[in-house]
This record gives sequence, C-alpha cells and structure tokens, in this order.
Amino acid sequence: METLDLVLVWSFIIGFGVIMYVLMDGFDLGVGILFPFAPDEESRDIMMNSVAPVWDGNETWLVLGGAGLLAAFPLVYSILLPALYIGVFLLLAGLIFRGVAFEFRFKARTSRYLWNWAFAGGSTLAAFAQGAVVGAYVQGFETAGRIYTGGALDWLTPFTVLTGLGLLAGYALLGSTWLILKTQGHLQDWAYKITTPLLIAVLVVFGIIGIWTPFVEEAVRERWFSNLTIIWILPALTLVCAFLVFRAVRNRTEGTPFVATMGLFIFTYLALLVSRWPYVVPPSYTVYDAASAPESQLFLLIGVVFVVPVVLAYTAWTYWVFRGKVRADQGYH
Repeated sequence: METLDLVLVWSFIIGFGVIMYVLMDGFDLGVGILFPFAPDEESRDIMMNSVAPVWDGNETWLVLGGAGLLAAFPLVYSILLPALYIGVFLLLAGLIFRGVAFEFRFKARTSRYLWNWAFAGGSTLAAFAQGAVVGAYVQGFETAGRIYTGGALDWLTPFTVLTGLGLLAGYALLGSTWLILKTQGHLQDWAYKITTPLLIAVLVVFGIIGIWTPFVEEAVRERWFSNLTIIWILPALTLVCAFLVFRAVRNRTEGTPFVATMGLFIFTYLALLVSRWPYVVPPSYTVYDAASAPESQLFLLIGVVFVVPVVLAYTAWTYWVFRGKVRADQGYH
C-alpha cells in the first residue's frame, strides 16, 4: 500500500509540474508565436517586455517535471527518449533560440530583425514540438521487453502534426489573452481583435483531435465510449471556458479571457490524463510498472516537499512585483 501511495503522489507531482509549465510558459511562447504579426516594432518591444521578467522562471516547471520524471519513473525515460529524440531536440533548440533572443534583441540595432525571427521561430518550433510529443504519447509507443523498438520518426504522423498545430493555436490564444491583460492602447485593441479568431481555430483543431483521438488507440476508444464518465464532462467544461473567453472579449473584460483560457487548457489536459490513466508509456506500461524503488521515491519526495513551495513562492512574488500594465517607456530592460 505504501508503494501504491508513493506512486500516486509522484504521479500527481509530475502531472502538476507539467500543467504548471504549460500554463506558465504557454503564454510567453504564445507571445513569441504572435510576434511577427504585431502591429509595429514598438508593439514588439512591449510584447517582449511583458514576458521578460517571468519567462525563465516559468521554465523552472519544465526542469522540475523532467527531473522528477527521471527519478520517479525511470522506465519512461528509457522508452520515451529514444522514441522522441528528434522531437525533444527540436523543443530544446527552440527554447535556446528564444532565450538567446531575449537578451540580444534589446542590444541589437541593425540585426534586430534577425533576433525578432529567432524569438518568433524558437517559440513556434518549441510549441509545435511540444504538441507533436503529446500526440505521440496519445498514439502510443512500440515496445518489447521494456525497450523501444520503433523508428526514429514514428512520432511524426498526421495525428501528431495536428496536435502540434493545435498546441500552436492554443499557445497563441494564451499569448493574446495575456496581452489583453498586460497591455493597453492599440496593442491591446489588436489583441482583442485576434483573440476570437484564435479561439475559433483552437476549438476547431481541438474538436478534430477529440474526434480522432478515440480511434488512434483501442484502449482510449473503449474508455471514451464504454459509458458516460468524467471523460465526457471535461470537454463540456472546456466549452464553457471557451464561451467565457468569447463573452469576455465581446465585453472587453481584461482579466477573464486569460483566466478562462487557462481553464480551457486545464480541462483539456485532465481529459487527456483520464483517457490514458494509468498508462504512462501507452499502450503497455502503467505508472506502477514504470515506478522506481519505493525507497528512492520517498527520498526524493522529501526534497520536493521543500522545493515546490519555494518555487511557488518566488513565482507568486515575481508576478506580484511585475504586476500591472507594460508600457513602451517602461520595461524590464
């Protein structure tokens, strides 16, 4: 029973770390995706300044989730990394280009346009790679004897391309609602203008993915259509959040679109988890199969108990310090 409890605790910790990363880093990736379409160069300065104080702290959750996954569920690493080497490489390459662009763009003069493209391209590449990796997780992995036996490009299929595009649209929606919250004037008007089309795009792509997902893998199909469970309630709550975004944009409310978009992501994420639980390496291995020794999980849990509150505290403090609107004449740099 103790082992089962530790496995469940670590499943919650990893799941919490992943959704925190998606929400926190999602909106600043979304700002980068929207970067080439901004009204003017001054708007791009404001967009980058709106996320400059928080973007690197947001990625703490990626480190926490990745390190925790390696320590608590080592089988996941031994199978998923060989299956997703190229996708993970593209993800990290995108994050590197984006991170470098933050510092160099504000120093550059004649080469600023290059760093604009580095910021936008890195954000777009990272977001698409994340979505494709999620799609690969949904469709499952070919294994034998706890070893990945598929090819290097098995993760890249029409379904994973669609999930990559879906996350691109979703992050762009997070970015536009963040700009509504943090900016004013003509940039905020532009963010209001693009939010509804982005919301429609997200709903269309997510709807196609939702219809397609049950047919990707038999276990998912059985769970979706066996009976009326929470897995059908979560998409309904996602639609409620989408309606709240639409209504808030029409009423030009500033905070509600961003909060409702986060809710849209949370319920979609929960639906994904429910459809796959307890498989962490689908379709063969559950969280119990992939777990490390109970002694290792307990030892690591002691550290996490101290680390996670610290991360939450400094994240909250950062957002509090840099609260309010961002203007062209005031910025992080």
